[in-house]
Amino acid sequence: MADQNSGSETTTTDAENTYSTPGPDHKNMQEVTLYVQSLLQNMQDKFQSMSDQIINRIDEMGTRVDELEKNITDLMTQAGMENEK
Repeated sequence: MADQNSGSETTTTDAENTYSTPGPDHKNMQEVTLYVQSLLQNMQDKFQSMSDQIINRIDEMGTRVDELEKNITDLMTQAGMENEK
């Protein structure tokens, strides 16, 4: 029985060593932090670029709708004048 207890203690110790984090490796943490910051910056830049493209396209569509409304109004005015003649 004593052997089984000491064996499980060794296993627990091995498991603790396997899953415990090593001492702080500041260089490694710094690299990971820089990598994550770089990824976030890239995502933000891409998101901003896509947002700008969407806004530009919406503005273009608004301009086209305004032109279309003006053309329709002009056509209706011309058709009204032709009906009066």
